[in-house]
Amino acid sequence: MTSGRVAWIAATDPPDGFPPVTQALREPDGLLAAGGDLSGPRILAAYRLGIFPWFDEGQPILWWSPDPRTLLFPENMHVSRSLAKTLRRGLFRVTFDTAFAEVIEACATIPRNDQDGTWITPRMIEAYKALHREGHAGYYGELIWVLMILELWLTSRGFEP
Repeated sequence: MTSGRVAWIAATDPPDGFPPVTQALREPDGLLAAGGDLSGPRILAAYRLGIFPWFDEGQPILWWSPDPRTLLFPENMHVSRSLAKTLRRGLFRVTFDTAFAEVIEACATIPRNDQDGTWITPRMIEAYKALHREGHAGYYGELIWVLMILELWLTSRGFEP
């Protein structure tokens, strides 16, 4: 990570035309580049490189790669006895991609503590809907709702998720 300047990406630059992630800024943590577009090829190239878009409405598209990144590996997930018991009771119906547009639009409306608005801007919604139509984005329905409920529960008790 560096303490230099942020690279500018033109919409006409190749989709994978990002600077090396080692050039991401220390402050703000992981800011790598600005500009470009939210085309499917650019977003997919970014994710393959460990980069993601995150910006507020009215800002240029900002591309981030903080170090270290949190990586979750489903094959290494440990399911506790109590969670396994809950899952066996059949209280949850896990779905896949039954309402992608509705879920991403709902996520964009959830209030967040100490934040005005959301990173899920109308431009991001349209970009991810396009990725979903192309088969590159999806969700596990029940998991999203469980995590949102957990976040609300923790927040109501003073925890910051």
